[in-house]
Amino acid sequence: MMDKFFENDFCDSRLVVKEGDTLCLGKHNLSFITAPMVHWPEVMMTYDSTDKVLFSADAFGKFGALDCDEDWACEARRYYFGIVGKYGTQVQAVLKKAAALDIQIICSLHGPVLKENLDYYLNLYNTWSSYGVESEGVLICYTSVYGNTKKAVEILAKELKTLGCVKVAINDLARCDMAEAVEDAFRYGKVVLATTTYNGSIFPFMHTFINELTERGFKKRKIGIIENGSWAPIAAKTIKKMLENSKELTFTDTTVTIHSAVKSDTLQQIKNLAKEII
Repeated sequence: MMDKFFENDFCDSRLVVKEGDTLCLGKHNLSFITAPMVHWPEVMMTYDSTDKVLFSADAFGKFGALDCDEDWACEARRYYFGIVGKYGTQVQAVLKKAAALDIQIICSLHGPVLKENLDYYLNLYNTWSSYGVESEGVLICYTSVYGNTKKAVEILAKELKTLGCVKVAINDLARCDMAEAVEDAFRYGKVVLATTTYNGSIFPFMHTFINELTERGFKKRKIGIIENGSWAPIAAKTIKKMLENSKELTFTDTTVTIHSAVKSDTLQQIKNLAKEII
């Protein structure tokens, strides 16, 4: 890779190491751990056995300024699924290697030095990279042209809370931070997608959102759908087609179909969907 940036090949001033190699610097002893696709092909982590530090490359990193007092998990989750999310299998392999090390400090390329409660960070990475459910709750992502699909979403959210749902997260994909919507889709185990038929497909923001999910290996989720269309609603069909290669998805039996606006028959469908999700 260095050759791509520089004409000098540095043969006289470089040391090439591989998985399992060690390097004694005097007081400090380093060993090397390959971590391909976490998140580049050439990634290598370094472990200092003297101070028990894992220099973890992009793993355990986060967005944000170092002088900002904020929760680690929120920006780390957004960073993980935005940057590394597709490579869960590779992250799992590295976590197994890390389990054999006595790690007291984690230093990533992006984010703060982690020194306390390391099991918390390791467990979250295990959940994220295995596409497990981190938080109980339901995510509803929607697009709405005239407000009628939004109204259906609000009714569904209220019904879910009435049935005892501990958390209902709602994202208007035309206005929210798309990266945070993607983050939520991997955080919760149940996702409802609500959108309109648009140009023989679905509304562009929903189309983009689903592409963002599938590009990151979206799987192991329960999916509910609310579709809206004045003439020929095909949003549900389109969504399922876009998700057909995503593994271990379960779709609810109930699909809510709105013909322009929410009416009495739609209300019953929404209640049925809420019960099925819960």
